[in-house]
Amino acid sequence: MEQTPLPGIGVRHDLITSSGRTMGVVSHRSGRRDLVLFDVDDPDACVASIPLTDDEAEALADLLGASLMLSQLAGLRQQAAGLLTEQIFLPAGSPFVSRPMGDTKARTRTSSSIVAVLRGSEVVASPGPSFVLEANDVVVAVGTRQGLDGLTAILAGDTD
Repeated sequence: MEQTPLPGIGVRHDLITSSGRTMGVVSHRSGRRDLVLFDVDDPDACVASIPLTDDEAEALADLLGASLMLSQLAGLRQQAAGLLTEQIFLPAGSPFVSRPMGDTKARTRTSSSIVAVLRGSEVVASPGPSFVLEANDVVVAVGTRQGLDGLTAILAGDTD
C-alpha cells in the first residue's frame, strides 16, 4: 500500500496486486472517494475511475472485509479440530429481534462468537454488542458443534 498526497485534491492510496495491476482510492478533501484502476503498461495512467458515495464505499469495505474474514475462518476451521463456522437464520419469532446482539450473551452461554451478520445484501463484519438484530438476519458464528447448536437454540427462543 502506497500513499501519495495530491496537492489541492486530497490523497491517493495505491495497491499493487500480486498479478501486477495497480488500483487505488482517491480520497478528495471534499469527502468524495473514487476507486481507480491504472494502465498495466503505464502505472500513472488511469484507465477507469468510479466515484463512490459514502454508503457505496462502506458497503465495498464491508464486503471485502467480510469475505476475507470468512475465507480466513474457513482456513482456520481446517487447522482447528472441532472449530466450525456456521450461518444461522434469525426467525421473525426470535426473542432477539429488535434487540442488541449483546442481549443474547452468546459467547458467555455457548462459547461461540458472532463474527458477522448478513442483512439482505449488506454484510456487517464484527458487529458489537450494541448492534440491533432484525428478523431474517443471518448470523455468522464460530464455535464448537455443541456451542453453535446452543446458539441456534438461543436465537430461535428454544432455551431460557
